[in-house]
Amino acid sequence: MSEAARLGLIAGQLEGSQKSASSKGSAMAPTKPFEIAIVGGGIAGLTLAIALYHRQVPVTVYEQAPQFGEIGAGVSFSPNAVQAMKICHQGVHDAFEKVCTKNVWESKQKVWFDYLNGMSDSREIAFTISNSLGQNGVHRARFLDEIVKLVPKEIARFGKKLKDIKEGPNGKLVMSFEDGTTAEADAVVGCDGIKSRVRQVIVGPDHPSAHPVYTHKYAYRGLVPMDKAIGAIGEELALNSCMHMGPDGHVLTFPVDHGKTLNMVAFRTTTDDWPDFQRLTRPAKREDALRDFAAYGTNVKQLLALTKPNLDVWAIFDLGDHPVPTFYKGRISISGDAAHATSPHHGAGAGLCIEDSAILAELLADERVQTPKDIEAVFATYNAERKERGQWLVQSSRWVGDCYEWRAPGIGRDFAKIEHEINTRNAIIANVDLEEMCVQAKQALSKRL
Repeated sequence: MSEAARLGLIAGQLEGSQKSASSKGSAMAPTKPFEIAIVGGGIAGLTLAIALYHRQVPVTVYEQAPQFGEIGAGVSFSPNAVQAMKICHQGVHDAFEKVCTKNVWESKQKVWFDYLNGMSDSREIAFTISNSLGQNGVHRARFLDEIVKLVPKEIARFGKKLKDIKEGPNGKLVMSFEDGTTAEADAVVGCDGIKSRVRQVIVGPDHPSAHPVYTHKYAYRGLVPMDKAIGAIGEELALNSCMHMGPDGHVLTFPVDHGKTLNMVAFRTTTDDWPDFQRLTRPAKREDALRDFAAYGTNVKQLLALTKPNLDVWAIFDLGDHPVPTFYKGRISISGDAAHATSPHHGAGAGLCIEDSAILAELLADERVQTPKDIEAVFATYNAERKERGQWLVQSSRWVGDCYEWRAPGIGRDFAKIEHEINTRNAIIANVDLEEMCVQAKQALSKRL
């Protein structure tokens, strides 16, 4: 049976609501004599869990919160991510289609962002970046709410904050949790985000890559009712995704909630350090944002004036200064932000998380993978296939963020050069064949088994 046919058969058997997923899940016979533990139940962890479960690979998800949930506001996906969703499970893509919001104007369905001079009062568009998918704003929490329906309750464990991982006398990996409990698995995949405890277990708590670093950028996030946004900046800029560029700051907007709301993120670069590493957000006032962007044009200032009086400021941390030397150690691996936490300036971090899930699932589900030693070969292959791409994104996202803010050496505020940089780098992210990536990964796995 071909790969496409196999995936189609699985999707046909198992698509639908939580009820159908759970009922069929209880009847599914596992195809592997081992169990995978996933630490973390965000987008990375759940897409991997869904992909493994629907390939009949025994899997359990350990989430520190009392239920699955995502923080943050809007996220968008590029064409590579959509390919990866379909490989993980058709239901993941269906969930995305259900909650995503595209540009409202029909003529801008392929537009990723229109770029404007944020210092100007003009509504003139400087240049446009497009792709085959266009903009597709998704509220993280709503997307997660939908994909959770593909995760049967019996494979989820809540209130489990990881403390350590050790190998037990029986060869199993023993996870200990802050609540005093333990659990065993044959392998562990850390999908536990930017502050990953699993990453610390792999590299050691004192290694430079054990902890993310502050990029000296922070962001105000806000949601504005669409009718008010249209009144402030006009229909074209409000109903479609825009990037307002300026010195040491940029403001991006795109519609969410099927066009009822405008999602806005205003980034600012600073020389100051972030005051508290333990808390990546801090409270702020609307006046703080207006002060930071006081020199900008009326489009930016009028949008910021529509935000709520009390805002959150998000620190932008990443793994750019100290890339992780390896994505695995023995039968412990890391995926998504735990492996390559990136700034959001490419809008591709969540997409690469889903890429990781697709490739890891395909490797672990390979019929030749049957023993703990085989799992080590899977993780070694995954590391070899994914590390360069993941870590490139971290560096490129920093660079393109500086391009938006006229800070990039040799680029400055030359709009033609900025446009070229964005198109060149976006192509590396989006113009890939995920099915071919999976094939290549399996071929590489063959050499290790």
